[in-house]
Amino acid sequence: MDKPYVFITRRMPEDIVARLEASCRVSMWEYEETPVSQDRLEEEIKQADALFCNVSDQIDVDMLNQAQYLKVIATMAVGYNNIDIQAAADKGIQVAHTPDVLTETTADLTFALLMAAARRLPEGIDIIKNNEWGAWAPFFLTGLDIHHARIGIIGMGRIGEAVARRASGFNMDIMYNSRSPKPDVEKSLGASYADMDELLTTCDFVCVQTPYTKETHHLIDEGALQKMKEDAVLINTSRGAVVDEMALYEALKSGEIRAAGLDVFEKEPIGADHPLLTLSNVTALPHIGSASEETRQKMAEMTADHILEALRGETVSNQVV
Repeated sequence: MDKPYVFITRRMPEDIVARLEASCRVSMWEYEETPVSQDRLEEEIKQADALFCNVSDQIDVDMLNQAQYLKVIATMAVGYNNIDIQAAADKGIQVAHTPDVLTETTADLTFALLMAAARRLPEGIDIIKNNEWGAWAPFFLTGLDIHHARIGIIGMGRIGEAVARRASGFNMDIMYNSRSPKPDVEKSLGASYADMDELLTTCDFVCVQTPYTKETHHLIDEGALQKMKEDAVLINTSRGAVVDEMALYEALKSGEIRAAGLDVFEKEPIGADHPLLTLSNVTALPHIGSASEETRQKMAEMTADHILEALRGETVSNQVV
């Protein structure tokens, strides 16, 4: 009996490939930084028993309708809005993702982005690189205090809670909005639940941690930005489309809010000509929330293990439902 066939959409380390090759036939897109071509993905999905993919691979209903043998789609990410979950379910295809393992690493990056935007670190780096650092001046590159400020976390899931723990260490006043109150978080961290209007109008820092869904598309729109304080800083490390980027651009340009720190964008990768990158009060990163060596290795191992579980006829341990 032929071994099941697995296609990997980005080049992976040898140990990850070997993990799968012990019981599977494996083919892999040869590049790490270049997305798999649509033609190649369509060709592979027709014959694959399992797909090892990532957030940049669009797996829609048309593509899934071409799958004849596919048993599992395992994405090396916690988000899965790039996959048509209902279409996969209709065909009996399991979908697995990698929650938990990246929680603390993404929270680290979120807080680093908050600090960089608040204290204007990229501007300072550019000033030194451009040889523009002159004499000491009393209000040169002054930013915002983080300690004892009020932070509003939109989406108190695993990552939101991890961000709240970091905020607690800075003696921040923690507010949050979530689908349901989190009494344990409130008790352990002194956080308080707030409706969106209260959070937006009173917080110094607004951190977007909610998953991307139809309901959260452009959750932070022109109206939401207008409610925020003029000195507020917006941080987004969830998904780009939760924020209306053009509304954010206008709010930052006009001074409706003070600054933004962004790790995600509506269409990725963005180019150097993106309007938000023309603004000095934007700190932008290339979607590296989970990008520590240890975490990415664990994510790859977990993704491979999900495939092996499904091919053994088991329910995957981190199934998207």
